Amino acid sequence: MTDVSALWEVGLPLAGTAGGLGYARARAPRVFWSLVGLPVTRVRFAMTYHATMDVCGLTVQPSRLRAFVVRNVVRRSDVQPVPPRVRRVRGTSTGLRVTLRLPAGLEPADVMAASERLRHAWGVHSVNVVETKPGFVELRMTGYDVLKRVRMPRRRPSGLMVVPVALREDGSAFVRDYLKVPHALTLGANQSGKSMYQRNLIAGLARLPVALVGIDCKRGVEHRSYAARLSALAITPEEADGLLDGLVGEMEERFDLLSRYGVADIWDLPEHVRPAPVVVLVDEVAELFLVVTRKDEERRDRMVTQLIRLGQMARAAGIFLEVCGQRFGSDLGKGATALRAQLTGRTVHRVNDKQTAEMGVGDIAPDAVATVLAIPPDRPGVAVAGDTSGGWSRIRTPELTAREAAAICAKYAHLAPDLPAVEAYRPGGLDALDGIPVDPEPVPLVKPTPTTA
Repeated sequence: MTDVSALWEVGLPLAGTAGGLGYARARAPRVFWSLVGLPVTRVRFAMTYHATMDVCGLTVQPSRLRAFVVRNVVRRSDVQPVPPRVRRVRGTSTGLRVTLRLPAGLEPADVMAASERLRHAWGVHSVNVVETKPGFVELRMTGYDVLKRVRMPRRRPSGLMVVPVALREDGSAFVRDYLKVPHALTLGANQSGKSMYQRNLIAGLARLPVALVGIDCKRGVEHRSYAARLSALAITPEEADGLLDGLVGEMEERFDLLSRYGVADIWDLPEHVRPAPVVVLVDEVAELFLVVTRKDEERRDRMVTQLIRLGQMARAAGIFLEVCGQRFGSDLGKGATALRAQLTGRTVHRVNDKQTAEMGVGDIAPDAVATVLAIPPDRPGVAVAGDTSGGWSRIRTPELTAREAAAICAKYAHLAPDLPAVEAYRPGGLDALDGIPVDPEPVPLVKPTPTTA
């Protein structure tokens, strides 16, 4: 009887602990990582670091001075190869951050090439290598798949034109910083999460003192619900033509202002005369290129020319482009490649063919094309984000419904500045939550006839 009671006293807590850890691993991976994964990984890293770096080819022969000291002071005949020096090890709620000082003879590319081998050696989900400064790299390890259930970090980058949009696979926030990357292109097939990315972007921009201009030639099915926060909206190619002309006129007026004050950027202007930044959101860029008649061709050429002018010069005037589409390349028509060259930031969701992936990231990061093609259809919102510097990473946007995004736009509608150059395209008479036109007065179905005395 004593043995049975002892078994219950010891077995029940152990079973409860094991069951709790199993539940935490499946339903609360952050908790499981903090309690179990992080301590185990840290011990494994400390015990196997030197051997792992050696077998992964991340060691160099010691200097002559080091070899002399080892042989004559330490009295050892064998001189071991030198791995990168560990400067800092820091645990996070999603993984482990390790700062390394690279010895002479190694470069960040060498560590990046071995990241997959390091991942398997230390039993983590992924290892991302980031160069922090010359001679130093940071290994950003994640203990589990942070993109499976997106939870944005509590500490997010902030700034004048900085918008957190998604979560990177290393657990950090992916942001759109318009002062560093002024124009961007977002591609993705149907049901790939492209609209979700745009909702998160618009919801973040709505909180900033910027003017939002929408071009949605699908009769406004995407942008009409954000009308309360938009300073201008075009829902047909004809309206888009006039709106782009107005934006180019606005850009020229701002250049006149810059010239009068002798500066080259609106951020150098005194705050009391500085115009509000403008973000132009193009929902389906292919609709601007499609033509039916020769008259449509003239309009198409004019719109594309205006977009290219905005992409080339509008950054200094505080006008930024966000272009979205399912496909974007030279097959769209004249000027498409020239416009794409101005779009520095690239975000590519799941696509239908290899050519589209190459259009998005093939010219800036060829090794990212395979990652785009491997995005599964059952994980909407997963994308590859990069820029012309060649760096890229996998990201995923948090879930945000269209109604929630519309509510955010309605809440911050008072921040929408006036743009006199495109005032004719300012949306009005819309229910911000439902996107349904609201008639101020009911229209009678029967025309009244006057009575005679």
